[in-house]
Amino acid sequence: MSLWGVAGMAAALSIERACYVWIARAPLAFRRWCGRSLVTKFGEPQAVLRKLFYAFKVLQLALFVGWCYVYGNGSLVPAARDGLGLWLGGILIAIGQILNWSVFYRLGAVGVFFGDRLGHPVRWHRGFPFSLLSHPQYVGTVASIWGFFLIMRFPRDDWSVIPVIETVYYVVSTRLEGPDPPQARTAKTDQDLAVSW
Repeated sequence: MSLWGVAGMAAALSIERACYVWIARAPLAFRRWCGRSLVTKFGEPQAVLRKLFYAFKVLQLALFVGWCYVYGNGSLVPAARDGLGLWLGGILIAIGQILNWSVFYRLGAVGVFFGDRLGHPVRWHRGFPFSLLSHPQYVGTVASIWGFFLIMRFPRDDWSVIPVIETVYYVVSTRLEGPDPPQARTAKTDQDLAVSW
């Protein structure tokens, strides 16, 4: 494992989190950006954000697989062959995906993709998974990442490097994205959003 490899991976993975912090803290700026001629081809702001989400997930997965391939000496065979790493990793991935899908089920795509920040009314839920966690989607994603690296890299020395970086990014994101101002939940126009932010 090289320091440059870790730094490059950390920089590439930070792009997603920085983008979401930007959208959460400056939704009007994001909406203006979505109004640019090159960006409008991808749809309204909610559609653009959804496409960014999928692009970020493809990038994230490509980086993870690339890391495993490079530091697995050109192989993608899971390092966890003893059963414990496979089972624990599989359980973490399953829990993570249950949390992620539960959030999508509860909030719908509009709610998940900063609908409240982008001027859509979003009803807040207190049922599962929000009854257990403040940020179930982020916890689910982090659990899935830890599970993936448990399967693919454990017990190698570098197995926890990327999960630790991602955990820090997601924890910091929850703080930087900030709590939802009540006004943002009901704002329907740019003027309403301008007042709320």
